[in-house]
Parts: sequence; structure tokens; C-alpha cells
Amino acid sequence: MPWERRDFKKYLAQTSPEPLMFEPVRGKGVYLYDKNDRPYLDLISGISVSALGHGNPSVIGAIEEQLHRYMHTMVYGEFVLSPQVLLAKKVMQTLPPDLDNIYLVNSGSEAVEGAIKLAFKYTGRRGLVACKNAYHGSSTGALSLMSDEYYSEGYKPLLSGVQYIEFNSVESLSVISETTAAVFVETLQGEAGYITAETEFMQALADRCREVGCLLVLDEIQAGMGRTGTFWAFEQFGIVPDILLTAKGFGGGLPLGAFISRKEIMQVISDGPILGHITTFGGNPVSCAAATATISQILDGDLAKEVAAKEALFRSELAAVGLLEISGRGLMLGVKIGDFEDAKKMVQSCLKRGLLIDWFLYDTGKLRICPPLTISREEIIVACTTIGEAWNETLENKKR
Repeated sequence: MPWERRDFKKYLAQTSPEPLMFEPVRGKGVYLYDKNDRPYLDLISGISVSALGHGNPSVIGAIEEQLHRYMHTMVYGEFVLSPQVLLAKKVMQTLPPDLDNIYLVNSGSEAVEGAIKLAFKYTGRRGLVACKNAYHGSSTGALSLMSDEYYSEGYKPLLSGVQYIEFNSVESLSVISETTAAVFVETLQGEAGYITAETEFMQALADRCREVGCLLVLDEIQAGMGRTGTFWAFEQFGIVPDILLTAKGFGGGLPLGAFISRKEIMQVISDGPILGHITTFGGNPVSCAAATATISQILDGDLAKEVAAKEALFRSELAAVGLLEISGRGLMLGVKIGDFEDAKKMVQSCLKRGLLIDWFLYDTGKLRICPPLTISREEIIVACTTIGEAWNETLENKKR
């Protein structure tokens, strides 16, 4: 069926007044290509989704093999589906023994919603605590965990009983009390501009949760899958969460998320009532096959071990072009540019030069760098050179 570019805005619901309007027709490695077969180096990865880049042969092979077996068969949890079981076993290889039970869903927002229900049911409490400037998704429960009313005001009423603490502030942890069911924290704040958690804060947070008997929920929807230099970012803090959330890169490019806990906690949603938390498409067999192949590639290739060196190269090359204010860890970096208008101009200038880059919801004057884990040294240098050229153009235009 023929179509025109204007049909994108005519028929598809829009998420912003000014979409980027880039039209990829294929992808390979760290590149996306337009209809003229021009390559664009992808520093976004679909917001931390394409961990192995585009068109990874192992992932595609796993998808094709499962397609020929079966796709959807039944709502999650009723039939024994080997792709789900194999994925669960593969995930458990990356985790400490206490985290031994997984519930598969379709997205990060759904993982958050499941974790909220699980915490309510297990603790019998209704209080929730989250960090200021956190982002956990846009569904009702997830939106309730966001402190910035710019994003939530138009959708109230939301969940009540939510309190907020300052990220990396040990002093603010006194808000967590015996009425708290769970505390939701990103191991590396995403939309705040890639702000890294401090070890002292994370350890004090875990201690406080144990002290009052609430659950610690760590959101690794962006930070997991090797992106910060270990398979899970929480490994770097010497703590273990009660509930772990994953999605984005987890599905290998297909829709998949999960909340993970220990069996003692997870079993409370299997009864009283039965089917109290269900999903039709969660744990889709094809998505599970893609996820297992993705995790295998990350583990077998020791891709997480290469992340620190790639981060260091990004930082040195960006410093060489005059960009010194860089936050984040691993291949989750935020580069301070100026204000939102500066960031928008940089995104367009980089796009013109064949580089895909993005900004953040909260710290809108920063550029987001989260390329595929497979990006090479040479590609990092090219990317930083291009950012430098766009930065110089932006500075020149501001002088006029």
C-alpha cells in the first residue's frame, strides 16, 4: 500500500509537537540507513534498547527459529513454553542466588506496575517512596512515582501515599518508614541526565529498607544488560535488591520486560486471588528467544568488560573538542551543551552530519549518549568528531 511522509502525522498519535521525522529503512551494526542508503551512526540505541546494534545475526537467527515453531499460544503463566524457561535460566546465571524468580511482561512500565502490586501484596502496606527527578514510565502507577508535576498534572488523580527523597542524599532516607511498602530507585538516573548513584547512598538505602521492613526496588530498565560496565549496575554497589526491574535492551530489540525477585516474595501474586496479575503477551516466545540470544552474546563476548575503556575514550575525545561537563557511567553519558534550544539545534546538526543523538526529559540542555555496546573505538572517535563539529556550528550561530 503506498503512503506519504505526511501520513505519519495524519494517522499516528503524536508524542510531541516536533518529532525528529528521521525515516530509517534498514539497520546494520551501529548504523541506521535512510532511503538513499546514507548511514547514520546510532548513539541512541532506541534509548538503551539495541544493546547489540541492529541486525545482529545471532538474535535474528533465534527469532527466525522460534517463528517457525510457534508464536503466541496462551496468556502468560498457563502453558510451559521452552523459550520462557530457557530465558529465565539464562537470566538467573547473571544474578545472585536470592533473585531466583522472574515474571515476564512487555515493557518497563509494566515491570514497574507489577512491582508496585507485588510490594503492596507482600508487605500489606501502601506507602511508596521514589526519588526526585526519577523516571519509571508513563502508565498510571509509574507516573505516580515521578516528582515533576509537569508530566503528571494532566493525568491526576494518581496513586496516593507517594513520597520523594533526594537522589544520593543519605539524610533524606528518614522519609522511609514502617508504612512504606517499597522504595523505587534507578541505579543510574535516566531522564535526569544520566546521574550516577553513589555507593554510600545505595548502601545506606539498602540498610534503611531492611531496618523498616520495606522492599528495595531497583530500576535497571536502562542501566542493565552490561551498559554501565557490569551486567547489572547494582553489582557495583555491594547490595542486592528485593525486586529488580529490566526491559529495553533485555528484549534484543523486541518488546520484553520483567520484574525479578525471590520466590518467597513472588509467590504471593499466584493466589488470593488466582490470576491477580496476568498479561496476555508478556513473555512472548519470539521476544524470549531474542532476549536469550542477546544475553548470551553479551556474556560470551565479555561486552560489559569493554565498557569502561569505551567510556574513557568518549570522555577524552569529547574533552578534546571542548565538551568537559559529562555525567553518567559506562555507555550512559550525558553531555552538557547549554539549554533546551541548544540541545535541539545540536540534535539537528548531528543528524545533518549522519549522527543520531538525543536529549533528556528533565535535564533538557544535555545530549544523551547510549550507543550499542558493540560500538568500536574508531566509531567512537568519528562520533565525537561529529559532535565537535556540530558544537562549533552551534557556538557560531549563537554569536550571530
